[in-house]
Amino acid sequence: MRLAAPLAAPLAVVVALVLSLACAEMAGAEELRQSKGQLVYVPVYSHIWHGNLDSKQKPQTLLLSSMLSIRNTDPQAGLTVRSVRYYDTSGKMVREFMPDPSSLGPMASTDVFVEHKDDAGGTGANFLVEWSAERPISEPIIETVNAYFFGPHSLAFTSPGRAITTGTK
Repeated sequence: MRLAAPLAAPLAVVVALVLSLACAEMAGAEELRQSKGQLVYVPVYSHIWHGNLDSKQKPQTLLLSSMLSIRNTDPQAGLTVRSVRYYDTSGKMVREFMPDPSSLGPMASTDVFVEHKDDAGGTGANFLVEWSAERPISEPIIETVNAYFFGPHSLAFTSPGRAITTGTK
């Protein structure tokens, strides 16, 4: 397909701009992030509202199972998971999933699980994960996988964690 000359130049500029933005984004994504530790906030969607409001102005509720995954991305060094605390919508700690520190070797992972029937967290449930390392290492990937698989219906999505403090020990 050949474009008329008046359209070709502006289109070329737009394409060049989009490519340069994409390259800049990829270059930023390749920046290696290292840390000696963090406190990471991770949203948990074990209890979601959906559908229409009923006669009492309440939406329908869908309970999901949630798996917290902690993945050490450093091929050379381990890390220590210091604690994994589960909080409800009001900010009250529901349970401590890892009361004692646990070592996680290079490229190793661990997880904890919130059952489908567990509605203690409510719609604003979250984890706080504290980890540390002897030296700066590649930051781990910490996220939840929230899922519902029953009959012909299924739903699954991830929720990434976000560091809220660094250098914990």
